[in-house]
Amino acid sequence: MIRRELLGTARVPGGETLELYRHDRDFMIVMGNNELMSTRKQGSEEALATMSFERLGPAGGQRHFLIGGYGMGFTLRAALRVLPADALVTVVELVPEVIEWARGPMADVMAGCLDDPRVTLIEADVGQFISGAEGEYDAILLDVDNGPDGLVRAENDGLYSKHGLREARRALVDGGILAIWSAAPDPAFTRRLERARFSVEERRVAARSNGKGAKHVIWFAQR
Repeated sequence: MIRRELLGTARVPGGETLELYRHDRDFMIVMGNNELMSTRKQGSEEALATMSFERLGPAGGQRHFLIGGYGMGFTLRAALRVLPADALVTVVELVPEVIEWARGPMADVMAGCLDDPRVTLIEADVGQFISGAEGEYDAILLDVDNGPDGLVRAENDGLYSKHGLREARRALVDGGILAIWSAAPDPAFTRRLERARFSVEERRVAARSNGKGAKHVIWFAQR
């Protein structure tokens, strides 16, 4: 039997401890008993980017995507596959070790995405980053926790609060998309998005790229 190998640990600022494991050819990031992400399950993270792109109207200029949380880079790589060559993608990651893992033991999985000339990588809290923007992004893609209730870090709740949603709406261009990943549905959050004056579509998306596995939730909230 092949045992899991612990490759690294990281403390989330103001939150919990993350652990990176390798099991055979797969990697997983774990918090306690919760597997937060795995190279076996990337379908819904990819859909966060591709389905957001599909919901945007014709480009009126250069596309600019903001991705909150690098994770294992599934959303970033999917965005780079569909965005044109002149697009901009800003990736905001709070935990520096996550990027060290991407460039170290997971370099083959990364497939050079962080070195794409369209990408700007910033180590910061994405909530603070959004709060300084106005009409800047065509899409804001958030996958920083297990959903609208902060599990990894209590401060993440602010992203999904009334104030946080108002700031995200202000940061988007007209017709822009705020896309939020969640492990499970949350009807109260759907109503909160609607009260923040978004046009809301809630989709269930398979965890695996082949359409199998558990179903995750993505909210597509259009300005």
